Amino acid sequence: MAEPEIRYTTTTDGVSIAYYVMGDGPPVVSTSNIWGSHLLLGRNFSRPFYERLERHHTVVRYNGRGSGLSQRTSPDFSLSCRLLDLEAVVEHVGLERFALLGVQHGGLAAVAYAARHPERVTHLILLNAYASGRDFLAASPSLRAKTMLRPSTPAEWEFYTLLFATEANRSDPERGKEQAALLRASMEPDATLAFRDGMVELDVTDLLRQIRIPALVLCRPSPEEAQPEMSQMLASRIPGASLVHLAPWAGGVDEERQRVIGEFLGDVAPGDQADGEPGAAAAPPRGRKASASRTIIYTDVVGNTDILQRLGDDAWREVLRDHERITREALQAHGGTEVKTMGDGFMASFDSATSAVECAIDLQRSFAARNHTAAEPMLVRVGLNAGEPIEEDDDLFGTAVTMAARIMGQGGGGEILVSEVVRALVAGKNFLFGDRGEFVPKGFDEGVRLWDVRWQP
Repeated sequence: MAEPEIRYTTTTDGVSIAYYVMGDGPPVVSTSNIWGSHLLLGRNFSRPFYERLERHHTVVRYNGRGSGLSQRTSPDFSLSCRLLDLEAVVEHVGLERFALLGVQHGGLAAVAYAARHPERVTHLILLNAYASGRDFLAASPSLRAKTMLRPSTPAEWEFYTLLFATEANRSDPERGKEQAALLRASMEPDATLAFRDGMVELDVTDLLRQIRIPALVLCRPSPEEAQPEMSQMLASRIPGASLVHLAPWAGGVDEERQRVIGEFLGDVAPGDQADGEPGAAAAPPRGRKASASRTIIYTDVVGNTDILQRLGDDAWREVLRDHERITREALQAHGGTEVKTMGDGFMASFDSATSAVECAIDLQRSFAARNHTAAEPMLVRVGLNAGEPIEEDDDLFGTAVTMAARIMGQGGGGEILVSEVVRALVAGKNFLFGDRGEFVPKGFDEGVRLWDVRWQP
């Protein structure tokens, strides 16, 4: 079993975070489960699963603050700080698009990040996760009872960890003792209590309906993990999510979980076995190649969350249908290719920069015309960039794509922002531009000059 190379990065609030990168292929980031998380000591519990995932993917794992090999002093386990840990690792590794895997407590950060950054997340996988810490505690009587214990001595701390681990491993007492030792090595007693007490304040329920990427929710019965109704709630609230109930695990390689996740990520065809199992089918080749020069366009409905909260699900969906219809009509009229939709936004590509700018102007004019008569106005921002993206599995990613998303994020409702590259490509085409100055996009070292396209309704 290969030993991972532990690396470190620092969050924007100054906390040192340990992580490793293993494998090769499309990236998967596993958010920190925190409780019982240690990058080097969890070999018997987590490494077999991740090693098999590494056969098809570049896997990134990290210890959240207060746990494992990361900085343990003054840990803050709030959702905002958990996101800082995740963001620091993603930016330090240089990932642009990746799948997110959230196991149990790690599901909170995975949900929040996926909802807020749909342009960067390709797939979301949640295993025995939950949306509300308060509901998670309430679902387990034994867990509620343990929250009254406050270990302060080494003997009490050992007893506390054994209570958790042995109940979760009733059929294998020795494994329970090993897991208890892992829990003790992963966190200090005071940090464990702070983590446990803070759970009641964490809730991502309102973010679930904002997720607009493929999502897989897995539920495996376990005494100390989220109950099936919590997984069912996650799947019912995330648009288009799939729910799979796994059989109780009997130890060894978790073949069912490997197969289901492999099918979801496209590593194996449905019905085939995971790579390395008896009778395994070869994984389909991943068509990854450098694309010709493309102009990338991103759109986004401004204030989408406010519209949802004000109108409710049904009326909000009607607004989005207008957005989808207008955008697709414009793409078809100007020869654009829809790459994907993120619910309240689109990503598309064009062979011609001129056609892309003309499409963006047509989009804004169409939305302006709609708003004259619509009961609910809809403001859309558009960002464009050009370059040679990487093409894989009918998707595009790379620096050119990330830059287009960052440029869109600088715009306001009704605006079209383009990079200097796009402006140069359409020189002499009678477009009017206004200089918006430079900004340094997140994840980039150098500033980029932006231009807004002047259009008239």
